[in-house]
Amino acid sequence: MQTSQLKRREFITLLGGTTIAWPLAARAQQPTMPVIGFLHSASPGPFANLVVAFRQGLRETGYIEGQNVVIDLRWAEGQNDRLRELAADLVRRQVIVIAAAGGISARAAKTATTTIPVVFWIEGDPVEVGLVASLNRPGGNLTGVTTLGAELTTKRLELLHELVPTAATIAVLVDPTTLTAETLSRDLQMAARGLGLKVHILRASAEHELDSTFATLAELRPGGVVIGPGPFFSTRSKLLAGLAVHHGIPAIFQFREFVAAGGLMSYGGSMTDLYRLAGVYTGRVLKGEKPADLPVQQSTKIELMINLQTARALGITIPQSLLVRADEVIE
Repeated sequence: MQTSQLKRREFITLLGGTTIAWPLAARAQQPTMPVIGFLHSASPGPFANLVVAFRQGLRETGYIEGQNVVIDLRWAEGQNDRLRELAADLVRRQVIVIAAAGGISARAAKTATTTIPVVFWIEGDPVEVGLVASLNRPGGNLTGVTTLGAELTTKRLELLHELVPTAATIAVLVDPTTLTAETLSRDLQMAARGLGLKVHILRASAEHELDSTFATLAELRPGGVVIGPGPFFSTRSKLLAGLAVHHGIPAIFQFREFVAAGGLMSYGGSMTDLYRLAGVYTGRVLKGEKPADLPVQQSTKIELMINLQTARALGITIPQSLLVRADEVIE
């Protein structure tokens, strides 16, 4: 009788141990989800809707965050000197691919690794700034998406000149920390000469510099200001719009968010489309395609936005030739 009870207890113990071990074994056999390292020089708040667009691009290639992929978001919070360490940390984590927003982030990722694939998205020519060898065959471990760069900034100058044709001087606000700052300044000065305009180049890369920069603009009294590209400016659309209106300066920027925040005009590529395409390319790399063989893709969706309320506040009449070309007019 005692022997029978002992065997019964041993069987129950074995059965209980097996019941516990099965789930543990099943969990151990589940494949680890690939991790995308997402590197950005700015703060997350202003880019929340664009990160959604990036996720949408991933979804189009079959990847859904939390289901079959993990996104490790790293934000430098406007401190560009942190990007190299953030990129190095992603490399130490052995992410499958690094998605880098902007030229400075892409440069940091390129410095950090020559083996982990990097998908970037920038405004301008990635060959010119040294990210890839060519657009058709990037070579190395980087590829990505770009929008027209200098061509669009030059077009902004032309649009501003069309808006204020009697102006003899136009100012340009440049972030000197961007990779394309010097090229941008040179190209705009050349384009201005072709239009018979003088150009004042002003530089700012910190928020505390903007008040004094716009005070200087007010003293110079230019016909208008072209705000150059870069994450520092793109995350401060509302501030830039307010300063331009406060000082009575017609301004044009690249993003529609600037116009929605009260700025006068914007002309540039769709950032939503740019982030979505970057998500698609990141998904393709996750599926095994090599960056060296993926041509740099160009986002060709361009938008012109005009804020008529701001125009009235500045005492400007928008020419009909601009209104009919606008993709959106805020009444």
